[in-house]
Amino acid sequence: MAAAGKPSLKSLLKKGDLLVAPGVFDGISLRLAEKVGFNALYMTGFGTVGSHLGLPDAGLASYRDMVERVRTFAGLASVPIICDADTGFGGLLNVEHTVKGYEAAGAAAIQIEDQEFPKKCGHTAGRRVIPMEDMVQKVKVAVEARTSPDFLIIARTDARTNHGLDDAIRRARAYADAGADILFVESPESEAEMEQIGRALGDKPLLVNCVEGGRTPLLSKQRYAEMGYQLAIYPASAFLAMGKVLEEVYGSLKKDGSTVACRDSMADFKGFCVTMGFKQVWAFDKRHAPPPAAADEPPEKKRRA
Repeated sequence: MAAAGKPSLKSLLKKGDLLVAPGVFDGISLRLAEKVGFNALYMTGFGTVGSHLGLPDAGLASYRDMVERVRTFAGLASVPIICDADTGFGGLLNVEHTVKGYEAAGAAAIQIEDQEFPKKCGHTAGRRVIPMEDMVQKVKVAVEARTSPDFLIIARTDARTNHGLDDAIRRARAYADAGADILFVESPESEAEMEQIGRALGDKPLLVNCVEGGRTPLLSKQRYAEMGYQLAIYPASAFLAMGKVLEEVYGSLKKDGSTVACRDSMADFKGFCVTMGFKQVWAFDKRHAPPPAAADEPPEKKRRA
């Protein structure tokens, strides 16, 4: 069942509508996405590995690295969070352990892909897939390992780029038959391909991965829904925006020795404190901590009083 106080992801997926989940990769990005009011979030592997470890999304993060991020993000989020689990971090026993760990950590859904280990980001070169039968077994183990049917299994195939769309659709159908709740055909390269995916697999919820600068066309919410997609993730939008602004601000600071010229690129500090939860800190201090003036008075002044 859904975590206390949160709707289930399953209840938010509706035929003919598109649920949009932005990528979050650290506590700040999550709090900002929550402030805007999204109904679901996506823990991006690329962004989380980059933010947490400073490494590329190339199979270098361990299960332990990622499940601790899941626990932190799910604890902060008031809405369902979909979490990237790469290949399941190994063989079938690893997949079982990963599914149990992600569910216990508070994820609403787990994404597992059919790449060889070490995996690579789905919109980069050099991806290879395992035999379809091996991924079918992974999906079956994942379904068996979960404790609640509200914890959803997302099966991703990366076969399109090197094996063609027909093979990718064949694989996705096999993963659906094995029990996957949501199908994720990675990197279709045209609207026509996306329409073909919708016709072939539209009896199951479909996920589209919207990466600015990636292989898949960026289209309107309505257009994705028309083609049969029910879930859109935008994993890179936030960290790409952040990267551009940070380069500008750091560059200005290095050049001028000051941030005066780039102040308009920054959020308001007081407002950001509120976003990060300082109102609760201030309220706590008001209830429990002595006023700063009294606490800072010298001992002799307190004695005279």
